[in-house]
Amino acid sequence: MLKAVILIGGPQKGTRFRPLSFEVPKPLFPVAGVPMLQHHIEACAKVPNMKEILLIGFYQPNEELTRFLLNAQQEFKISIRYLQEYAALGTGGGIYHFRDQIVSGSPEAFFVLNADVCSAFPLTEMLSFQKEHGEPNSFVILGTTSNRKQSMNYGCIVENEETNEVLHYVEKPSTFVSDIINCGIYLFNPDIFQHIGAIFQKNQQDMLLEEPTNGWHRAEAIRLEQDIFTALAGQGKLFVYKTLGFWSQIKSAGSAIYASRLYLNQYHISHPERLASNEEGGPKISGNVYVHPTAQIDPTATLGPNVSIGTGVTIGAGVRVRESIILHGATLQDHCCVLNSIVGWDSTIGKWARVEGTPSDPNPNDPYAKIDSETLFREGKLTPSITILGCNVTIPSEVIILNSIVLPHKDLNRSFKNQIIL
Repeated sequence: MLKAVILIGGPQKGTRFRPLSFEVPKPLFPVAGVPMLQHHIEACAKVPNMKEILLIGFYQPNEELTRFLLNAQQEFKISIRYLQEYAALGTGGGIYHFRDQIVSGSPEAFFVLNADVCSAFPLTEMLSFQKEHGEPNSFVILGTTSNRKQSMNYGCIVENEETNEVLHYVEKPSTFVSDIINCGIYLFNPDIFQHIGAIFQKNQQDMLLEEPTNGWHRAEAIRLEQDIFTALAGQGKLFVYKTLGFWSQIKSAGSAIYASRLYLNQYHISHPERLASNEEGGPKISGNVYVHPTAQIDPTATLGPNVSIGTGVTIGAGVRVRESIILHGATLQDHCCVLNSIVGWDSTIGKWARVEGTPSDPNPNDPYAKIDSETLFREGKLTPSITILGCNVTIPSEVIILNSIVLPHKDLNRSFKNQIIL
């Protein structure tokens, strides 16, 4: 029997995803037409003998999350439960806190997936790899190859090339260590809790030597990467499975558009029914496009490539949309143009308006390049990136918005470039 754990974090994280995370928990933000989290659940549900999927995080249970879990259980015919942390416990502390729930039913192994990654999720391949390369009680990290410069932004893995054992692990090193990076997807067995428990005991002892504070939960705040993998490396317990499939992080809104492109491309194999096609009397479709059945689109509109259209969206005559995500209830009036942007829920773009951002794609000439998760500001200036319109934003006719972030509930009457509009 197998289980899966998806780490969804909590509201104080994902600051680079604002203002989109003001309206919906980041794991439920739609990427390629479905909530980000659904891609993980679909992959886990396909693994043979998968009995339960547990979500761990510190979001307050709400109607949207509850409805998503109920719908997912019905669709995938598998038990899915949300376990709420009392505080941010880290990637290791969360699974250790709920270890009794995870080992209930005596699973032989369980996956741990970070919710903010986009991947082909080669889970069955990781299972086969564990049986072939490791001992029954070994642990597996999913890894991929990055370029030398970008590798230092991730956890770096030094492996034995013959056995694939992890010999050395460093999280975000200051100098180059390895071009094999941690993908945030792991295969464990219950023995992992002995190693996490040892760190927990050490943390408790360290706290006894410190002056009393109100941080009573700190002993349980444990990081898999820095605290566990660093210690396990070189002990014959930890192995890396290197994937050739697609992988990216989803830290910023710009990376959500890139992740949407990767998933839309995968739909040719996994979900061809989700891809729109050119039909008589319908809009022109260029490349991979997802259109929700409830959207109303004028046949003179042109969509794609890499476009996702949400529920209840209205798109007028002559509209052009490319490399963008259009969210629930948005209206794009006649002849407007939307490029490299995310249009928020129930927002309106007026006639002949132009909303455009700067893509933050990886270097297309480097097969190992990853997307850079830029900060909002660099040297006191807003970093040029995609344009984000928050919830209920209105862009009047003939206004131009370039590389800007417009916070919710704003009505604009002039053009902006490289601005955060509060």
